[in-house]
Amino acid sequence: MLPLSANAAERSYTYVEGTYNNIDSDVDGFGVRGSVEFADSGFYALGDYRNYSERGADIDTWELALGYALGLSDNLDLIAEAAHTDYEVVDGYRLSTGLRGNFTENFEYLGKVNYRNLDAAGDSDDFTYTAGLQYKFSPTWGVTGEVEFDGDSAEIYTVGLRASF
Repeated sequence: MLPLSANAAERSYTYVEGTYNNIDSDVDGFGVRGSVEFADSGFYALGDYRNYSERGADIDTWELALGYALGLSDNLDLIAEAAHTDYEVVDGYRLSTGLRGNFTENFEYLGKVNYRNLDAAGDSDDFTYTAGLQYKFSPTWGVTGEVEFDGDSAEIYTVGLRASF
């Protein structure tokens, strides 16, 4: 269903990406994220580590997740993800569902709805939305851009260089 090797028209769930991240133009940092698909099962594991700098202090965040991609057509997948999150001072989980597909052979899109719960008492939960694009300039290399927003809290902007396998 979802092959491990990628050509320009396929969506690869096995990749590594270096990122630059910015929160509301106030806080920025760098990170690395990646994903590994488990054979042709549709299941994949993903990880995301980011280091932000704010007023001289470093803030580390990371996320580990398990996802599933269901092929709806040649150009569209329905995705679902469950993640453990750690934001230095608070941890919790994220549940997401959305669509990932191709506009053209070289342009890929991502749209997700995320539910986050960031403490054990359930006092900090929030729905957010993720929109992203990838331009693939070769079967392996692509440039990504992503924004996560909810209208009430900080917007998180991410740009990256991705190598898909």
